[in-house]
Amino acid sequence: MKNFASKIQRFLKSEDGPTAVEYAVMLALIVVVCLGAITSIGTSASATFTEVANQL
Repeated sequence: MKNFASKIQRFLKSEDGPTAVEYAVMLALIVVVCLGAITSIGTSASATFTEVANQL
């Protein structure tokens, strides 16, 4: 039981957990920004293709 308690203490003192969470949050923000950019570019491209198709 002492071994288990010492492992729990070591895990709680470790900085790997918070670092992983920080990386996950940064990755989520990057994904959100990329999706926003892709949506914006897609809308512009769609409008451009529609304009060209109407002129043909």
